[in-house]
Amino acid sequence: YESTIAQPEKRRLPMLKTEHCSDHVMVIGAGIGSLAAAMRLRALGYRVTILERHPWLGGKIRTVPSDAGPIDAGPTVLTLRHVFDDLFACFGAKLEEHVNLVQNEVIARHFWPDGSTLDLYRDQDKTAEAVQALAGAKTRLQFETFCARTQRLFEAFDTPMMQAADPNIAALAGSVLSSPRLIPAMAPLSTMKQLLKRSFSDPRLRQLFGRYATYVGGSPGHSPAILSLIWQAEAQGVWIVEGGMHRLVEAIAMLLTRAGVEIKTEAHVERLEMQGGLVRAVHLADGDRVACDLVVFGGDPRALATGELGSSLTAIASQTADLPRSFSARVHSFAAKPAGPELSHHNIFFDQNADQEFDDLMAGRIPANPSIYLCALDRGQTEEPQSIERFEIITNAPPDPEPAKDIDQWHHQIMQKMARFGMTFSPTPGPETVTTPAMFNAMFPATCGALYGQTPHGLTASLKRPRARTQIPNLYLVGGGTHPGAGVPMAALSARHAVDAILRDQTSMSTSAQTAMRGGMSTA
Repeated sequence: YESTIAQPEKRRLPMLKTEHCSDHVMVIGAGIGSLAAAMRLRALGYRVTILERHPWLGGKIRTVPSDAGPIDAGPTVLTLRHVFDDLFACFGAKLEEHVNLVQNEVIARHFWPDGSTLDLYRDQDKTAEAVQALAGAKTRLQFETFCARTQRLFEAFDTPMMQAADPNIAALAGSVLSSPRLIPAMAPLSTMKQLLKRSFSDPRLRQLFGRYATYVGGSPGHSPAILSLIWQAEAQGVWIVEGGMHRLVEAIAMLLTRAGVEIKTEAHVERLEMQGGLVRAVHLADGDRVACDLVVFGGDPRALATGELGSSLTAIASQTADLPRSFSARVHSFAAKPAGPELSHHNIFFDQNADQEFDDLMAGRIPANPSIYLCALDRGQTEEPQSIERFEIITNAPPDPEPAKDIDQWHHQIMQKMARFGMTFSPTPGPETVTTPAMFNAMFPATCGALYGQTPHGLTASLKRPRARTQIPNLYLVGGGTHPGAGVPMAALSARHAVDAILRDQTSMSTSAQTAMRGGMSTA
């Protein structure tokens, strides 16, 4: 990894605390949640080994090769940057010294079939002006009201929900009751679609902000209105990692390696060995047995619930075995010379019918006319893009573990739809550039091809996500399938929750042991 990125001046790592150094933590998986957990645990002095079944690190932050360089085939930008500033700080490092970050001036560029376009800017006033130019002063006022509403929601639920390791109804109710204005802002009896219909008179704005339900794999017609706060994650700033999101993974891996963390790729975990109610060892597919004191599992919790790592673990996150899964996607990753409208880093090409796509998805069908997300990976960076650029196209799809049979015809349809917007590529990418839900299921076992864990539909869906702590005292969960949910910053936050749980549990056990010892001495 050190050979692939610019070398910052070596910073002194934090003083490793010695009280935990005898504990060997096995981190299963190398997604961003697992890597963040490994950083936090190593900074505290734990001995850490990462086991990753794939040849690459990063989980869904993955790439495919091309003549233009590695192409992102997963997440494309960084939001909630403070989560990563905090993560690197715990390791005695600074994020900006290990990756080059460029804040997007244009958060996203939107295109409609009628020829209208709208840019969302990092500057909200500038966005408000663009909204007014698109749809008039009334819609501008509606936009500003919507932003104020979602900001109140984001600020109110950040601490009791996202930052809390084990959120509960009582804590959330206390937060709501302390600010009565939050109840109408939440619109608890409404879906996102219903809230947006009341919020915007222009259907294009309803379509645009309804898209944020797909950030957690949901439909705006079935996701609770409170998820409208997702917009604020982007409104607070969007950063491009120069070179691609995989550069962030490389930087973390370099720090971990320097700090003595052992990283094993192509290490397929077959089962967890239980003894006396604890996980005592990890068994690999090649026959190796690795003893451990603690296990942090970064795969989809459904793999545990369905017995993929042993029949004795099916009580872990058992709800995930039966709850509906989130949406998935079909993803093109390719390099080509573009022709057509001027692109930003993030571009969304909407269909005329906003409802048909989600009707198809809810029925388990590939949408006949999906909206298309196009990431021009080389736009918005410090250097002008070359003639051959890297692209990622994402269209929503239902979760499906079965191989796709319509991929050639569907791929041709997507290319035709892009051409109707005037967007063409040379050479035209072929169907071999597509990753399907079945391929995601093969890469990430027990997901059913879903990209965001269980469905976000329903008012209490977020409270049904598995927590970091499990019924097994030395087994903990991290990743997008656990609380606080899917997305790169959310998965990184899950690591903080897991490590906090580990420290609390070890402190509790240590206190209990000391109490027992004192009691025994007194009795003697």
